[in-house]
Amino acid sequence: MSTEVSRRQVLAAGAAVAGSAALVAGGAGTAAAATAPAGTSKERSEVKPTIVLVHGGYADSSCWNATIKELQHKGYTTVSGSNPLRGIPTDAPYIASLLDSISGPVVLVAHSMGGTVITNAAAGKSNVRALVYVAAFVPEVGETQGELITKFPGSEVEPVSVPVPYTKADGTTGIDLYLSKDGQAAFAADISTADFKVLQATQRPFDADSFTFPTTAAAWKTIPVWGLVAGRDKAIPPACERWMYSRANARKVVEVPSSSHVVMLSHPKIVAGLIEDAAKATS
Repeated sequence: MSTEVSRRQVLAAGAAVAGSAALVAGGAGTAAAATAPAGTSKERSEVKPTIVLVHGGYADSSCWNATIKELQHKGYTTVSGSNPLRGIPTDAPYIASLLDSISGPVVLVAHSMGGTVITNAAAGKSNVRALVYVAAFVPEVGETQGELITKFPGSEVEPVSVPVPYTKADGTTGIDLYLSKDGQAAFAADISTADFKVLQATQRPFDADSFTFPTTAAAWKTIPVWGLVAGRDKAIPPACERWMYSRANARKVVEVPSSSHVVMLSHPKIVAGLIEDAAKATS
């Protein structure tokens, strides 16, 4: 082995270790560095984007676990961000700071209410190369989630949402919404009852005011969009998802006709495949 080849290998190894350390320092969700397979010098010089996944309400970062396994198998570094679920003024800056902690290109993915968050958080972020909306909100500036979820008929989550008062930092009372134990048909009809019980037990509630905050930026106007429609979604109506993706000029829309709202749990391979499409198209 020549001295020059050995030197390049050492530098490459050092870069991989440094990248892993930076992700861990970001402190959000699951981060795993992937080692690229050997190939031509051109292949070795290409940098795969980091995949950042943002969950929505009634969930936490673990809802992406099955999708993350698929992406990591394909060699992608993944970070599952912990969405505070307090509303745009809190959630968007938090996820924006996570994006700022990652060097190199990013494909930003969101489910459900996470779509509103990334729409605001990604604005002005030059490292975000693609936005992937998975059964997610894609609001325009000035729109609220409350307006969008009622734009088309079919949402059935309100009756299975349990309001719980909580005390805010300023002493005022807020309302958190939890998905009830009777919410499987409306939220996750195509996963097992056992898996739903785990999801319901580990969920993070969202502040009811999340539906009232107007969107302040629309990153999809400058960043390419991919979308996934859950064909049997009873949280965000499929017709609403199609309409929002069309308005955002999505480059590709995949529809899973049999899927409930939690498509990343019931069809992780399809979700991972769409994310990889976005990564390859923008790398």
